[in-house]
Amino acid sequence: MATTASVRPPLLRQAAGSEKASLLCKPKQRASVRRRSFTARASSNPVSIPKQWYNLVADLPVKPPPPLHPQTHQPLDPSDLSPLFPDELIRQEVTEERFIDIPEEVAEVYKLWRPTPLIRARRLEKLLGTPAKIYYKYEGTSPAGSHKPNTAVPQAWYNAAAGVRSVVTETGAGQWGSALSFASSLFGLTCEVWQVRASYDQKPYRRLMMETWGATVHPSPSAATESGRRILERDPASPGSLGIAISEAVEVAARDADTKYCLGSVLNHVLLHQTVIGEECLEQLAAAGDVPDVVIGCTGGGSNFGGLVFPFMREKLAGRMSPAFKAVEPAACPTLTKGVYAYDFGDTAGLTPLMKMHTLGHGFVPDPIHAGGLRYHGMAPLISHVYELGFMEAIAIQQTECFDAALKFARTEGIIPAPEPTHAIAAAIREAMECKRTGEKKVILMAMCGHGHFDLASYEKYLRGDMVDLSHSDEKLQEALAAVPKI
Repeated sequence: MATTASVRPPLLRQAAGSEKASLLCKPKQRASVRRRSFTARASSNPVSIPKQWYNLVADLPVKPPPPLHPQTHQPLDPSDLSPLFPDELIRQEVTEERFIDIPEEVAEVYKLWRPTPLIRARRLEKLLGTPAKIYYKYEGTSPAGSHKPNTAVPQAWYNAAAGVRSVVTETGAGQWGSALSFASSLFGLTCEVWQVRASYDQKPYRRLMMETWGATVHPSPSAATESGRRILERDPASPGSLGIAISEAVEVAARDADTKYCLGSVLNHVLLHQTVIGEECLEQLAAAGDVPDVVIGCTGGGSNFGGLVFPFMREKLAGRMSPAFKAVEPAACPTLTKGVYAYDFGDTAGLTPLMKMHTLGHGFVPDPIHAGGLRYHGMAPLISHVYELGFMEAIAIQQTECFDAALKFARTEGIIPAPEPTHAIAAAIREAMECKRTGEKKVILMAMCGHGHFDLASYEKYLRGDMVDLSHSDEKLQEALAAVPKI
């Protein structure tokens, strides 16, 4: 794969300099990556850890639109991504291969927590009095407490193998930042994280978790980048957003020759890595003798939802099952249900490629809801594409209904969920109560993507009656949509 394109304008508006380009032109050198031996925590589990990641693009009847260069508006050449990502991740981003082998070194780390349990919520079913069966795939057993290490580990490994010394990223609630900090510590990388200011203030223990694993954490917007300084000049009290934090991290990756950028959601290679969730779940449900009628997951950027749903969508496309797929998003950031399907930037400053996705506008800053990981203006292009094809549904739910559902879940199943998956729980309860009304014995499968042990301040607000529902301003939304590029 070529790593430079002399006739193209640079990918980033604050372009990667000549030092970056010369680095990329050097002959590849495989770095010495620290190897460790990991012991599986659940060796008696009969479910196997997948040996391959699944790529839904291979099975789609209509392929998704390509990303575009931000300046020429022409389809992006893979080499344009070289300032940000190592070659193997770029290859995974653009490939139409059905399966990608999981490297042995990555699989060894996966053994720390995979396979993750599929649990039937019998006590919740009893509380609701529903004839439905409710299953949840629980990703909170990972060291970082969520599904995010499923992609953090391979991203860190591929970067280390390519000789990269530092990685930078953004994080909302801190789950992705925690996961990349953890993975970076395993493979000898330094890690720098820009955390959305609202979550930085709400969730100090997430920051401490990242710092414990060796990361440097900045509140975003920050004074450390040009992108952050511009935001602070306009709004010194900005709560930040994932789009702003992405701009800051991308800016740093572009200017530093030995630094690459890692993303926790949205892109194809991220969703690819997360399919270990759905591949395991297919095997686990088969062992239980059940087939899902509906599969539910929360959506912010889309990695958790895609990770569970895509392998089941493959089976549906092949005619082997026919579940419905439901994405659940916060009412304060309703990307799928209220956004437009258009080419837009993945970040606030407009440094990234243009992606065809459902968007609220790259300048949209959602209200500071407690599900910080869902406060993103866009949706994964691949999820947006299958939504446009009619392969899935989407609903938006207010946070008080979600926390009410979370208490029901915690008081029956024992697990305190992170604020993000409370959206899936609320939707699953709606589905189960409809089954109670109709008498249908549906099998409901939902993604429980992480625990809420570091989110108890949010639960305190709800329990004290201080939590309020937040919604988007139509005026603010229309203003943000007006800035979406006209392609």
